[in-house]
Amino acid sequence: MNQPQLAFNLFRAFFFLALAFLLFCLHARDPLFAKILDDGKGKGNGIRSQKKKTMKEEWGKDLSPEQRHVLHNKGTEPPFSGEYWDFKGKGAYLCAACRFPLFRSEAKYDSGTGWPSFWEPIHVDNIGFNEDRKLLPVRTEVCCRHCLAHLGHVFEDGPPPTGMRYCINSLALTFQPDEHPQNKRK
Repeated sequence: MNQPQLAFNLFRAFFFLALAFLLFCLHARDPLFAKILDDGKGKGNGIRSQKKKTMKEEWGKDLSPEQRHVLHNKGTEPPFSGEYWDFKGKGAYLCAACRFPLFRSEAKYDSGTGWPSFWEPIHVDNIGFNEDRKLLPVRTEVCCRHCLAHLGHVFEDGPPPTGMRYCINSLALTFQPDEHPQNKRK
């Protein structure tokens, strides 16, 4: 085998290896492929799907049909239509499904989008993130870490100090004023 032919064969082998690796990486992010990678020990999509099904059953009757659409089916309320987009109360914003604390009023700002916007959550561990490929460009979904309910999306065009804009559906939130007994500081 001459040197040019050997170089071509090495290039071809490297090219196909790189292509296979790229395809694997792309498919590993796909939820259907993630189920295949699930080791059956509570990691991967299997546990998330089961937990979400259980949480949906527990949410029950205290949610409106519109809230169920947003929280369960990853819906979006129309801009400037929600209860909290221009709300100015002082307190905590909780998940409407499970009442888990998500955001504080001090981190809320007017982004001009028509949805409640926050520059940071109460604690980063209180929310979860998922890749949302429904629209282009790909967005980052924000969900409640406790019950996995859909809340909205996060974008990197927010104000300082974080530069983040957590754009959240009003229907996914409930408000607890600072005067509430659970918010009293000792």
